Amino acid sequence: MSLKHAVLAALLEGEASGYDLAKIFDVSVANFWAATPQQLYRELDRLAEAELIAARVVEQERRPNKRMFSLTESGLRDLATYTATPPRPSAVRDELMVQVQACDEGDTEAVRGFVAQRMEAARTKLARYDRLREWMLAGRDEERYLGEAERVGPYLTLMRGRFFEEENLRWGERVLAVLDRRAAARSGQPEGAHQG
Repeated sequence: MSLKHAVLAALLEGEASGYDLAKIFDVSVANFWAATPQQLYRELDRLAEAELIAARVVEQERRPNKRMFSLTESGLRDLATYTATPPRPSAVRDELMVQVQACDEGDTEAVRGFVAQRMEAARTKLARYDRLREWMLAGRDEERYLGEAERVGPYLTLMRGRFFEEENLRWGERVLAVLDRRAAARSGQPEGAHQG
């Protein structure tokens, strides 16, 4: 997937400035596509040049003028074509997995700490996703929301992000339990006696 289509999809929410899009990416798109603000601004310029989005300048009194972006008919057609194109298989490149793979010959205690950090990051993301979920549901239960909402795509991608982070927690708990059990067996300590 290219950043192009992630930006076009984000603009389905409505007109947005580059700053607004960076916030959208940080809050709701980051669970499946990461981009820096600089990458977003470059992509917005390319999309405007290709006439897939329209840009207009909003003058502000006490702040610099800002550009607001919206999808054009060409952008909507491009996005529709994209949704009909089979996606490439996902590719996982995760440095922590390489460290876990090598932990038997490396610094197992450091790797254990990195796994615990990953779990804490997952908890933080889950809390953020849960706040976003509650905001989206606005007091409705999930089934009602899915039946009434104008667009369900953002909610479905949010759910994927939640499931991913929940799995990170389950995996991390298992890894820590295995490493603790192995460390205890080597030191003669009772299982679960790990400090840290």
